[in-house]
Amino acid sequence: MAFEDTYRLSAHAVITNDAGEVLQLRATYGDGSWGLPGGALDPGETVHEALLRECREELGRAVHIDYLSGVYYHRVYHSHAFIFRAHFADSGEIVLSDEHSAMAFFTLERLSPVQRQRVADCLEFDGRVRSGKF
Repeated sequence: MAFEDTYRLSAHAVITNDAGEVLQLRATYGDGSWGLPGGALDPGETVHEALLRECREELGRAVHIDYLSGVYYHRVYHSHAFIFRAHFADSGEIVLSDEHSAMAFFTLERLSPVQRQRVADCLEFDGRVRSGKF
């Protein structure tokens, strides 16, 4: 990779409900797929700052970061995604941004194979940050 090349980085939150189901958002862009809250880093942001900003923008709620569980390369997007365990900072309603048309809590089995692995690694966190390629 050359010095002037650009590369994508993103940060995403694994947030669960009381039943242990994982929060997913349905995108209004691209193929309209379901995914974890989060998104691309802005220039000058840390991965932690990006996650906090993205959750505030996409969910209308603040989150607290518990830990970084993994960093994964996604060849389709030529990017690395940082996966964090997080929880809502307070009670309240989720207010979706225009980037998402719906939200739902999914069991691990209902997630896409890529999401399932990243989320399972996060929920089974043993103090070691995981990595992988998809």
